[in-house]
Amino acid sequence: MYDVIGDVHGHAEELVELLERMGYRRDGGAFRHADRTAIFLGDWIDRGPNIRQALQVVREMVEGGAAKAVLGNHETNALAYATPKSATHAPLHAQDWCRSRTDRNHSIHAATLKQIPAAEWAGWLDWFRGIPWWLDLGDLRCVHACWDDAAMHTLSRAFGPRWQSTPEVIRAVHHRGSPEAQAFEAILKGREVDLPEGVSLPDPEGHRRTAIRARWFEPADGRTYADISLPAREGVPAQPLPSDFVASWRHYPPDAPPVVVGHYWLSPAVDPAPLAPNVACVDYSVAKGGRLAAYRWDGEHALRADRFVTVPAKPSADEVRADSDSIRA
Repeated sequence: MYDVIGDVHGHAEELVELLERMGYRRDGGAFRHADRTAIFLGDWIDRGPNIRQALQVVREMVEGGAAKAVLGNHETNALAYATPKSATHAPLHAQDWCRSRTDRNHSIHAATLKQIPAAEWAGWLDWFRGIPWWLDLGDLRCVHACWDDAAMHTLSRAFGPRWQSTPEVIRAVHHRGSPEAQAFEAILKGREVDLPEGVSLPDPEGHRRTAIRARWFEPADGRTYADISLPAREGVPAQPLPSDFVASWRHYPPDAPPVVVGHYWLSPAVDPAPLAPNVACVDYSVAKGGRLAAYRWDGEHALRADRFVTVPAKPSADEVRADSDSIRA
């Protein structure tokens, strides 16, 4: 059976606490469970205080056979940040990389680049290249953001059945507008719907967006933008979705195998529960002071709220100092 763990984002202490709470113990250098396997859903890097330690825990478990893993958009973003757009011309400008080296993109990636020396970081990037983008275990499916059979078929047809995240693949999926780029965006970042003209909303980093992530496991017929937003949020218009969007929409079938995802910054203020009978999300915003979450799957098709396990985010060093200052005052 499997314990599927959501976005860690450098919160190694919380990861160790979560593993121990679920009965994992260090054995031979890696955390192991007597009869269960962990599955990590990516986004191990960026934002958090202990990125190297989080990566070490994940890698030791994967290489020791105690865990499986899929990449998140933050790992694929890191690969793109380090991959020149051209294999033959040296990059000269910020826009010459598959992920442009703008101030915004650098700020998202800054904690990782600060905490891990460049020579060591190159080795982690090489390790990321060999991690798959999704896992189909028959009765259970795992992917970072969205299970989309058509998108997965597009990528497998383009790169072969056992492809890795080579520079050539990273370049191909960052060729804007290509079928491979659209498939990459769907699987690693989630399917989206454009907001009505003139409407924009801030993303978790505060940048304005003109599209929202959509509930890819629900039909669009008769729905509004607010209905289909993932997660639900204030400011999304409660007006009907465009007819062309509804006509082209395909959703994850309710009779398909259960799938567990991360990615969506769900609110830690609500108790974890499945998003649909066969869809669960285990991203409860540990990087924003929320909770690190896992789903303990025991073979059920209908996912259950009582199978979630969470640990709260620990206070940051700044928060601890602020508390100490307030006590002294």
